[in-house]
Amino acid sequence: MSDYKYDLFISYSRHGSVQRWLLNHFFKKLRECLADQIAPAPRVYVDQTMPRAVHWPSNLQYALRHSKIMVQLLTPQYFVSPWCMAEWRSMQARERALGLAGLKIPQGLIYPILYSDSDNFPMEARERSWWDFKEFSQPDPVYQDTRDYVKFHRKVTELACDLVQLLQQVPEWRPDWPIIEKPDPVLLPPPKLPRFE
Repeated sequence: MSDYKYDLFISYSRHGSVQRWLLNHFFKKLRECLADQIAPAPRVYVDQTMPRAVHWPSNLQYALRHSKIMVQLLTPQYFVSPWCMAEWRSMQARERALGLAGLKIPQGLIYPILYSDSDNFPMEARERSWWDFKEFSQPDPVYQDTRDYVKFHRKVTELACDLVQLLQQVPEWRPDWPIIEKPDPVLLPPPKLPRFE
């Protein structure tokens, strides 16, 4: 598996508070908890660690193609972002090529984490089980000074244990992993209208 450069690729929308939550809390805590579970510590790709002066679309595609598992941070904005949809569809295509996330082998390579909502997600996104982090979706740095942050740490530790097990089951890397460049965004269902009775 020497052609994998990353163990985990974090896919998220930059809209809403999820990006601040990722950078203020989740990314650092996930790396710490993964390092507590296995050595060497798994390598995690987030686009914020991208080197300067690189062509960022190519860098994202390269990182995704060379990552074992995609961690998907689910928000309503995720499903209207062309980049998020490209990442999602690319990993789905890899799963299909490997016969994963289906009837014979239900386990896949997309690892969803619910950050917010879910009522307005497309049906396809609801077909996969996720870790529910809605209770911990506090993006501000002061969250680290609360009692709830201890619960957040425990939850990320559980998640890290699960990811470490999954990482050991990932198939060998192939140079022909598909990359979807510009998929159509999934259209969210219209919001429910209030009833006047």
